[in-house]
Amino acid sequence: MTYCLGIKVKDGMLCLADGRITSGNQVSSARKVSLFSTDERQVCIMTSGLRSLRDKAVAYFEEACEDEKNAHPERMLDLISLYTRCLRKVMDEDKEYLNSSGLYFDLHTIVAGQMKRDQAPKMYLIYPEGNWIEVNERAPHISIGSTSYGKPVLDRVITWETPLSTVLKAAYIAFDSTRVSAVDVGYPVDILTYASDQVWREQQFEFDDLLSLRKWWNEQITRQIASMSDEPWAETLLP
Repeated sequence: MTYCLGIKVKDGMLCLADGRITSGNQVSSARKVSLFSTDERQVCIMTSGLRSLRDKAVAYFEEACEDEKNAHPERMLDLISLYTRCLRKVMDEDKEYLNSSGLYFDLHTIVAGQMKRDQAPKMYLIYPEGNWIEVNERAPHISIGSTSYGKPVLDRVITWETPLSTVLKAAYIAFDSTRVSAVDVGYPVDILTYASDQVWREQQFEFDDLLSLRKWWNEQITRQIASMSDEPWAETLLP
């Protein structure tokens, strides 16, 4: 499984992807985010699903972007259309063989960025069939993979007006909550941000890099729960 998170707020965007790969009893790490940064496009792609499908779809997409026969996309909407054509090509080639092996075509993708004709950055969730939805101010965050563990934190904290500095903190807590509860999600974790200067910033963190922050969060949540009032149940449920 995977944990990939995309957040879009007024101040900019954040993309986060864990790096743990599981195959049976084997655990390894691999980057699940690809960054395409040129003068014409600033695009981040994150995927959840079979690694082989991800690598093939991204390879086809890279080739299509450079193919002079294709009209070079100038808007994110054009780029999404190009990616979904590549995704459906992989589906046509591989889905039947996957199904015969008891596997599923399950590649979900988050694409975020800005092209030269886009007035503002955009973020999309693309389903395995190639249909998509856009992240907007009414629904400013989206995740793929192990989505349930971090969602309560994001639903409580993230709005369109949330500063990017707070978005970073909430995204880390959402990842850490998922990591603690899902054995197939873990470090390293890649975090990228995109702000008004139209530049992607990225950093990869290993387990020990965030040790002090993780200890702080564990202490804070334990202390806050202990300090809650016992009044609602003190007389009936406590001795």
